[in-house]
Amino acid sequence: MSNKENIKKVLLSEEISQSHIRLLIVDDSRMIRTAIKKIFDEDEQIVVVGEAANGKQALEMIPELKPDIITLDVNMPKMNGLLTLKHIMIKFPTPTVMISSLTKEGSVETFDALRIGAIDFIAKPSQISNDNIRAYQQNILKKIKLAADVKMKNIRLLRTRKHNPVDTTKSFNVDIERYLIFGASEGGYGAILKIIPKLKLEWPAVYLGVLHTDPTHIDSFVSYLNHLSAINVKRARNGLTIQAGTCYLAAGSEYITATEGNQGLSLRVHSSPFPERRGAINMLMLSFAESMKGHTTGIILSGQGQDGAEGVTEIARMGGDVIIQTPQTCLFKEMSLSAIQRCQSSTILPDTHIADMIKNYFNETLKREDELPC
Repeated sequence: MSNKENIKKVLLSEEISQSHIRLLIVDDSRMIRTAIKKIFDEDEQIVVVGEAANGKQALEMIPELKPDIITLDVNMPKMNGLLTLKHIMIKFPTPTVMISSLTKEGSVETFDALRIGAIDFIAKPSQISNDNIRAYQQNILKKIKLAADVKMKNIRLLRTRKHNPVDTTKSFNVDIERYLIFGASEGGYGAILKIIPKLKLEWPAVYLGVLHTDPTHIDSFVSYLNHLSAINVKRARNGLTIQAGTCYLAAGSEYITATEGNQGLSLRVHSSPFPERRGAINMLMLSFAESMKGHTTGIILSGQGQDGAEGVTEIARMGGDVIIQTPQTCLFKEMSLSAIQRCQSSTILPDTHIADMIKNYFNETLKREDELPC
């Protein structure tokens, strides 16, 4: 069936109600497209409205099919997945989930896709046993439904340029005016990629974050972020002296606090005694809420569970500020919803606007300094 015939068939159909999720599958392998479609054939909520063999074909189909969600391969002829994703985000932003052998957690291709605007990613298994097929299919169904629920109107393509290695001496003698503490879990990679690369080295701030994922993936993410960002991005390590213009990132299995020393504040990092309870974000926020009081901003991003809700509540009680990612833009909404419920004074923003909010803190400070008499 040709593209036009396929489109015409869908447009003429009156059986697809508004409650259905309209899915477009983009993959150069007919076998893979058939396998993906078969997963959704058993689900009444998801309707496959079209299939495309490459990016160019997909871009022709999207305006007419108007899918609610797109699955997208990376390696394809004529137009690869990442270039296709850029066009999707610019021309007709649509929730997109990458399904590729390249989009494994911790891979550069995965981070590239999330930076460009993909909502989530799934790795194609090189081989899968019969026992695991059902679990893999259920995972795809779950991710597609969650991603389709993410509101795209506030998402814009993040244009970043690669930076040369940062000269860390630039941040040595700058007084830290604000400590920005953030936490995320599932869906957090994309949100962090929309914030950290937009921060400026000259702002008198330090950034500390916890991401609930495997520690080895944190190492990969730190390396990727540091390459993209003007500020320093480092793995949180025990004994590191905290410096302005730096982001310190830790895994959810690690507890971070700060202690005063001869060189200033330094990090204390140790393994969480109960990592399955997900309390690392609260631990970090509570530590800085008490010691830095009104100089602290707590930021809650996408994720499951309630870690961070107690922390931002304490930051607000001690005179600090709280920013929470708009739940409708989160892949997983639990963390932001629980934080909003507990902290009524929070500012609620899409992840694409949080860096602008941070910028406002320092614009006001610089303006006051400019108005001071010489």
